[in-house]
Amino acid sequence: MTESFAVPQIVIEVIYLIASALFILSLRWMSSPTTARHGVLAGEVGMLLAIGGTLLHHGIIDYKWIAIALVLGTIIGIPLGKVAMTAVPQRTAVSHAFGALCVTLVGTAEYYLRAPDISPFMMAVIGMEVILGSLTFTGSLMAAGKLQEILPQRPLTYRGQNFVNLSLLAVAIGLAIYLVMHPGATHVFPFIVGIPLLFGISMVIPIGGADMPTVISLLNAYAGLSAAAMGFVLNSKLLIIAGALDGSSGFILSVIMSKAMNRSFTNVIFGAFGQVQAAAGGAEEAKQVRSATAEEAAAILSAANKVVIVPGYGMAVAQAQHKVRELFDALTKRGVDVKFAIHPVAGRMPGHMNVLLAEADIPYDRLLDMDEINGDFPQTDVALIIGANDVTNPAARTDASSPIFGMPILDVDKSRTVMVIKRGMSPGFAGIDNPLYYLEKTLMLFGDAKGFVGNIVRELGGGQG
Repeated sequence: MTESFAVPQIVIEVIYLIASALFILSLRWMSSPTTARHGVLAGEVGMLLAIGGTLLHHGIIDYKWIAIALVLGTIIGIPLGKVAMTAVPQRTAVSHAFGALCVTLVGTAEYYLRAPDISPFMMAVIGMEVILGSLTFTGSLMAAGKLQEILPQRPLTYRGQNFVNLSLLAVAIGLAIYLVMHPGATHVFPFIVGIPLLFGISMVIPIGGADMPTVISLLNAYAGLSAAAMGFVLNSKLLIIAGALDGSSGFILSVIMSKAMNRSFTNVIFGAFGQVQAAAGGAEEAKQVRSATAEEAAAILSAANKVVIVPGYGMAVAQAQHKVRELFDALTKRGVDVKFAIHPVAGRMPGHMNVLLAEADIPYDRLLDMDEINGDFPQTDVALIIGANDVTNPAARTDASSPIFGMPILDVDKSRTVMVIKRGMSPGFAGIDNPLYYLEKTLMLFGDAKGFVGNIVRELGGGQG
């Protein structure tokens, strides 16, 4: 009876082919804000087809455990999809952890089902799958913990940490090579799971919060590569394609993020960027800043012809993006040319600021990348910085001893007037002071970003009561 209703294999292959094409289109469309919604929809439909095609597979003889897993996944997934926009980076890290755990469990099951009759190639693939999956699982959990501030956001370092980390990874790889030559040594396999789990923790703990965008994209690459390896193990072309797309895009994005900070992968992973830097001789405490009220800020903005708004994580934490939209509308009605300057590593994940501003329906053509906007700052009347620290720090150009020296920044200090909305004078994630705050042209607007921007809007007559 079951055989008569079996779906032909060619139908399943066609479903997988369509799903693969949709994944490719999704990645292509999500590279532009104007087509990003189409990209998300294509990815969702592609994943639905991939799951559907898998459920039609001839090898499935009992759907009970599959149904239980789908129900549990839905129960967990719905709340994860409803997190606040400020929590998207840590939710993304948790998603990476779940995917990596799945890969690790599948690789482990396949090894014990096949051992000792495993070809050297397949054993090498399983070893790669499990090592990458294990370290991505714990590494992603550590990244999520730092982003959620459950774990310290500053680097946790100790003497000889790089040697310990590299030794752990080398041992895991060495054991995997041993299993390629001796696949029947089942007592060794738990170590190529356990050691990378420990390595994932020790790899991310020493990394500071300022590097989290790069770490997130790098973990995304690891998760994709491990999924591609799982595709070889399960003989799934769809998994190989999807994993390769995920891994390559994550790696390319990591390269872009590293270049945006003028740093290498090794410096990100081993540099402990984010250590608090002490002010030499207490000189910074003697410096004075100029502050202004919302009324004064509104007067300056209303008299400007060109304004560039620079969003940062402070805007995200305060959930001020909708108030920023109101400010944009109020200034635009007055004939002010308003643009937004987006640094590649602003926020806690790649594209974080773009997503937040898009949520507030700010026109895409007003969002300009660093390379596009930097030439405009000398002709800008007011640069309004909302919660951005390190990406506007001139020390990156002038102070060779600074940990961010050489990092491309937004040239806000070249504007005629700079206004900074900030809760206080605490440093950013790089742990260093910002000389921008002490310039004669800079006005500090102390307070919560959402509340302060709302006050400015009311002073401009654009408030909602």
